Amino acid sequence: MTFKKIIYYIMILFLVYAAGVQYNDPDPYIWIPVYLIPVYLLYRSMNGQGSKIHYFVLGLVYLLWSANQFPPEWEGLMVDSMKMKTLNIELGRESLGLGICTVFIWLSILLD
Repeated sequence: MTFKKIIYYIMILFLVYAAGVQYNDPDPYIWIPVYLIPVYLLYRSMNGQGSKIHYFVLGLVYLLWSANQFPPEWEGLMVDSMKMKTLNIELGRESLGLGICTVFIWLSILLD
């Protein structure tokens, strides 16, 4: 197994885990697909399929959505508790997740 494939598998496993913990989210029907779409793209890229321009555009969509989700007042992520204390913490977590998806999608362009 090549180093590139190991990187792909790490990213895929991370996103599958992120999708899995969304089951108890108030809106899992949004966030589970949000994390699984990049999994599909990473798998295709790992196998040499797909267009770099499509990956770039989708990464840009995720980046813009991440910027849109960024909280108006930063209160941190509160990773020591899974409870949502405030809306700003939830928006911060969502923004970070979308940002990670952006990085992984664009990294697949570089790895290809």
